[in-house]
Amino acid sequence: MKSLGVKLSVIVAMLLSFAAYAAPAATAYAQTPLRVTFFINGTLGDKSFFDSAERGLKQAEKDGLITLKNIEVGEDSTKWEAGLQDAMADVKNYDLLVAQGGDLVTFMMAHADQYPDKKYIYFDEPIVWTQCKCANVYNMLYAQNESSYLGGVYAAAMLKEGGLTNLANKNIIGAVGGADYPVIEDFIKGYTQGAKSVTPNITILTQFIGGDNPWGDPAKGKEIAKAMYDQGADFVFGIAGGSGEGIIEAAKEGSKYTLGVDSDQALAIQDSDPKAAAQILTSVLKNVDTSLYRALTINAQGKLPFGTTETVGLAENGVGLAINDIYNKVTPDSVKKLVEQARDDIIACKITVDTALAPRPCTPATPQADATMAATPAQ
Repeated sequence: MKSLGVKLSVIVAMLLSFAAYAAPAATAYAQTPLRVTFFINGTLGDKSFFDSAERGLKQAEKDGLITLKNIEVGEDSTKWEAGLQDAMADVKNYDLLVAQGGDLVTFMMAHADQYPDKKYIYFDEPIVWTQCKCANVYNMLYAQNESSYLGGVYAAAMLKEGGLTNLANKNIIGAVGGADYPVIEDFIKGYTQGAKSVTPNITILTQFIGGDNPWGDPAKGKEIAKAMYDQGADFVFGIAGGSGEGIIEAAKEGSKYTLGVDSDQALAIQDSDPKAAAQILTSVLKNVDTSLYRALTINAQGKLPFGTTETVGLAENGVGLAINDIYNKVTPDSVKKLVEQARDDIIACKITVDTALAPRPCTPATPQADATMAATPAQ
């Protein structure tokens, strides 16, 4: 029943987030749902980033905002630009196209103005507005440095607390990125700063998967993570899409610990592989699902600011830390309070988190209940 309890609490929180935007959008598009193409430079089933994005789009479809068409072009990066070109050129079959990431942002900037009657949502990589005519593009970024700061606080505090089993006690944690992109560096900067706020002399090992398939090479992810564990790391944070499956496998085999990314990865595998899920003590979240749903809702109201970049962070519940039964079972109250205080301080602008991207101004806000910081344990 505990697994069911976690799922229900998270699902209820997610639906509440969707519900906050649903009514006006559903009314606006009751007669003419927007035809949306989701271009996936990879495959669904990653239990992370792409699955989260599709979840938000499917909810929008269920609520009558859109009709959805997915285009999966697979893991061969040499086919991505041609695939996106074909999708953008298929003008009779979409009104708005959703795409993402560092691999295709230059292509999007170069070609969006060729289809001025179409709209684009490009997320998770910054559009350089001075380098393109992109008035029909809405660019959505995430303050992943803020949520990864919480992940760093958590990992360092759990080591400092010393209550976990099989610790090397060398004061080392790791981070494995898919590729050396600004967004991935942003994760690492926040993670590093958060860890050092707890233990200033902690060592953070970092490495990238790289190669032709940085987001879909679990064997390489496992190899790198195992090497970090062998060097004395007790936590390894995987920021590598499908390659992260290998990082989780290495944690499972070595009885070490990992942080998931983008979605609650422990929840995603809890039924199929409970032993692996038990090693994912929390996940650093990008709430891609609710943020895309939000964008489509605002668009339905005619208010989505195309031609601009918007960044969503902790204050907007665009990012967060996964709280589930595993977290609640293994995490001492002192660590929970430390993480919650760090979150509140970031929202209140008392902590300025390091970033690899352009700094954004901070307006102090009152912390609100965050779906990712409020999931209750099963009874």
